[in-house]
Amino acid sequence: MAVNIDTDMCVGCGACVDACPVGALSVEDHAEVNEDECVECGACVDACPCEALSL
Repeated sequence: MAVNIDTDMCVGCGACVDACPVGALSVEDHAEVNEDECVECGACVDACPCEALSL
């Protein structure tokens, strides 16, 4: 299971994209995860200033 993104809380700042070591995240209007690439490391969760991501 990949990281969960609360799209109501996400502001699309891209901090999670910069923190992801495998490039599994992207941002359009809000963060989106490529579930096949996510390794569930939690780096994006720690980097998110809005607490919009969880494992």
